[in-house]
Amino acid sequence: MFKKYITQITHHKSEFKTDKMKVPVIFHVGENLMPEASTMEQLESVGSNDMLFHHIAAMADVHSKPGRKNATGTTVTSEKYILPQLNDSDPACGMRLVRTNLDDTNTTPEEIAKLFTALTETVPTKKLIGTYLPFHIIVDICRSGITPLISYLGITTKNEAQNSLDRGNFFDHEMTKRDIYHILPKLFLFFAQFRSGVLGAAGNHFLDLMKVTDTLDSETAEKFGLHKGQYLFMIHCGSGILGQYTMYMYTAKKREHISTAILMNIGRFFWSTPYRKIVTRIAEKIRASDFGKKEPLITFDGEGEDGKLYMSARNACSNFAHANRAVITHNVAKTAERVLGRDIEMDLLYDMPHILVSQEEHYGKNIWVHRNGTSRAYGKSKMSSHPLFKETGEPAFIPTSMSTEAYLCVGQDGNDSSFYSCNHGAGKSATKTDAFVPESKEALDKKLATKGVKLYNGRSSKVIEQDSSHYKRAEDVIESVRDNNVVKPVVKMQPIAVIMY
Repeated sequence: MFKKYITQITHHKSEFKTDKMKVPVIFHVGENLMPEASTMEQLESVGSNDMLFHHIAAMADVHSKPGRKNATGTTVTSEKYILPQLNDSDPACGMRLVRTNLDDTNTTPEEIAKLFTALTETVPTKKLIGTYLPFHIIVDICRSGITPLISYLGITTKNEAQNSLDRGNFFDHEMTKRDIYHILPKLFLFFAQFRSGVLGAAGNHFLDLMKVTDTLDSETAEKFGLHKGQYLFMIHCGSGILGQYTMYMYTAKKREHISTAILMNIGRFFWSTPYRKIVTRIAEKIRASDFGKKEPLITFDGEGEDGKLYMSARNACSNFAHANRAVITHNVAKTAERVLGRDIEMDLLYDMPHILVSQEEHYGKNIWVHRNGTSRAYGKSKMSSHPLFKETGEPAFIPTSMSTEAYLCVGQDGNDSSFYSCNHGAGKSATKTDAFVPESKEALDKKLATKGVKLYNGRSSKVIEQDSSHYKRAEDVIESVRDNNVVKPVVKMQPIAVIMY
């Protein structure tokens, strides 16, 4: 159907543009990773908007999701406009990789099993109350980033602020408490007190213990302090209830539950903000679009009142998303100290969001970049302000499935065609990639056991959909990012223990 509109550029890169489209899609994939027709239709629809800049970058994990306007695994840009429907409604949902002093010479399988059994309680997937944080700490996190949380909890994770995107604070200017009250309803902040430290029950959010199985770039691996046999924690989660409720106000998304709609309305009714008129105009846009069903895409002026308000609210929630991963890391460390009887020396290698809206310079223009299921992957020259990453490039992680290899990579200079973006995983495959496809939790557990992987929690009936048979093959994905100079793989890791809902 769409094949005639695709022009091959290289073996792993092609351009897609129909008569309807204002800008093309540049696929950074080989033919075997091209998405199915539903994703192509979605990309055609997005590319038909005249607010976009240059092209859409589609990465190896590009795929459509129900109820979304834009495909996951894309980077879409605009010179003037912020387009909230292009991103999933979880600000700064992302992943972090944490080094430890554990390896296969000093930690037994029995100790790992004991630790992860305990972690199912201290790192919950679905729970009403996680790690309680006082209201003033929530507000301080929203306005100042990670620093107030480090002080309050006594977090000992090394490089917690240093090795995070924007040093752990998405604001580039001073925000007061009053500023936060003006951009977020206090009711949402009240909820957030009880919701940190929770992985979440949505999609494939996880806590993995990864083992380094192969070093692919020994020089960079040494700079990162990594060696074969070493254990690392990879954490994937987002901004929880604070980000979700806030984005309902600013993004055209239908309320999924009656309780959500009720609490949303209560929060807004008692919200005293000088931006009431702007919020009302945004709400009118959302209603006029029938909660995103109608075209065209909702737009905010990047330099206008609506765009500035949206980005302020988004940045505050993004700070909370980072804090959520920091709390989980802290709780893992404390649990390990109690269960194993020793300090496992948690050291943050990097915390990177893959749901991100930011203003960046590309192709000689200062533009709005919307990364939806892609992570930023700057090369060395763009990381000149970081003491380590200026020598390595920005770290990027590519997990594939709960039982197949994951890769730590670094960004490369000259990666203009992806807007310096990397896929955040392998992505769902249009066809099954394994001969055996589990149809029950029991069958999944048996299959995982053959690969040396243990799933903890796994209470969701849909957890079987996270099996490797539903995902693209890791070797195909890595071949595509290598060939396109998107990132350079540094180490290969194998999941050992997994917590997922």
